Formats: sequence, C-alpha cells, structure tokens
Amino acid sequence: MAAEWWDPHGKFRPLHKFNPTRLAYIRDAIAGHLGRDPQSAAPLRGLRLLDVGCGGGLVCEPMRRLGAEVVGIDASEMNVKVAATHAEETGLSIDYRASTVEALVDGGEPQFDAVLNLEAVEHVADVDLFLQSSAALVKPGGIMVVATINRTLKAVATAKIGAEYVLRWLPVGTHDPRKFVKPSEIERAIRPTGMTVKASAGVAYNLLTDAWRVVDDVAVNYMIVATKPGGPGNA
Repeated sequence: MAAEWWDPHGKFRPLHKFNPTRLAYIRDAIAGHLGRDPQSAAPLRGLRLLDVGCGGGLVCEPMRRLGAEVVGIDASEMNVKVAATHAEETGLSIDYRASTVEALVDGGEPQFDAVLNLEAVEHVADVDLFLQSSAALVKPGGIMVVATINRTLKAVATAKIGAEYVLRWLPVGTHDPRKFVKPSEIERAIRPTGMTVKASAGVAYNLLTDAWRVVDDVAVNYMIVATKPGGPGNA
C-alpha cells in the first residue's frame, strides 16, 4: 500500500500532480502570515502543524522538510500505518495518529500554529462541527488552510464527471456533489470561532501542459486561508 501512495504514476497520480501547486501556496501563506521568508531553507522551522486527513503522508513529509513539527491524523488506521512506514523509511520524524479533529479537541490536544484541511471537508458528515473543531485547534495568531471543491455546476462537470468518468483519475463514487462546499459556507462555519478568511484562490488543471496552477476562479477546486486573532501572527 505504501508503494501505491508514493508511486507518482500509480493510482494516486492526480495527488502527486496536484501537490507541488498546493504545497507552494500553503508554504507562502503560512510563512507570509507568520513573518517568515518562504524561500528560506526551512521557513516553517519550529512551527507546530496539523495535517487533517493526512492519507499516506504526501503533505506531511514536505511540511516536515520545511521545518515544521508535524502531526498527521487520519480516520483510516491503514493510511496512518502507510504514512508512518514511509516516514520511517525516509528518516523523517512525524507524529501520525489514527484520529479525528473532534477527538483531538475532546482530548485536550495543545493548539497548533497551522492546521491544514486538504480535500477532507467534502468527505465529512458534519461540515460545521469539523471546521469548528479544526479552528479550535489553531493557536491565537495562527492560520488554517482549507482546500476543497465548490458546489457548482462547473465543479460537477469537471471534478465529478470529468475526473471520475472521463479522465478516470478517480474511482467512480469518490465524490458526492451534494457534499461539495461553497466558500461562503466555510466562512460562515468558522466565524463563531473568531477566525476570518484572509485569502482564497482556485486551482485549475491545464490538459495541454498536464499541470496545475493557482488561478482566481474558485468555481471548482479552491483553497481558503483563515487566521485567528491574537499572537505574533497578528501583531
């Protein structure tokens, strides 16, 4: 299973293609908010970061290499085992746990400088509870990045029909369009926690170049950056 997750030409190829674009955006967002140089060797050094729905560790490992102290959680014990095995093989120290954000909150987990929710929101049963629990894990002055799919006709045509039936990037049934989430719904869900949306951007795939890029259009895949008041990040 570890070989499958980390094979750039295998079943997780779409994630590998997508990863460099979103990782650069996340690095720049966190570094910019916390006054770090994103181009330095380890711009996230000393920061505590949570990756929610970490899968096989495709985001945790790059974040660790950027200097962050990373906790990766996933509801799937198999995913956590895969991620932990690969991290051990590559000599990276990452704290992987089979858990949920709700369980971390209930267990009194110390807060994080940065929380990442990447392609997870569209798979949870209670979006508001999930986002509010995630926000509760962000330190004052901290940052949260959410990446998901908008609930639009364009998103259904591309992220559902195109990705699952036409291009065969994903197994049929991976996404339920009824669970796609609008940016305004994310903003509304986190508002009671004191977090505010500071930036948003779309991510689009170009068939001709076979590459993803950040765009202004948030009608399909998009990322949202939200921050919590207080602390050095808001000084």
